[in-house]
Amino acid sequence: MFSIFKQDPIKKLNKQLSIKLEQAMNAQRNGDIRTYSQLSAEAEEIDKQIVALENKQTA
Repeated sequence: MFSIFKQDPIKKLNKQLSIKLEQAMNAQRNGDIRTYSQLSAEAEEIDKQIVALENKQTA
């Protein structure tokens, strides 16, 4: 009944993913490779969560 008020978790994770990727890109441009690799790993984890939720919705 109130499904219009629920937030889509995939949409939220996609936003977090784009923020992490942008932060990683900026770290790489600044020459901070350690931070770049850390942020890239975090982005990978978020991407895995997105894929899991998409698979759950289609199943």
